[in-house]
Amino acid sequence: MARTALKVKQWKMFEKRFVKGQDLKQPTKYYNRCRLCGRSKSFIRDFGICRVCLRSYAREGLIMGLRKASW
Repeated sequence: MARTALKVKQWKMFEKRFVKGQDLKQPTKYYNRCRLCGRSKSFIRDFGICRVCLRSYAREGLIMGLRKASW
């Protein structure tokens, strides 16, 4: 689980940049985080979530058009 302080910081930057439409002084400080758990690494842009959440959602069948492969 991600640290709560980092999640809040990134959400404020996201809100300022995309919701309010303001420019950030240092836009390179913004980075993507999983919407569900807040994980910053292994983020998948197409879905907006991390690989761990993607795997669990795919296993449950919650993401349309995606299913877990079985060998």
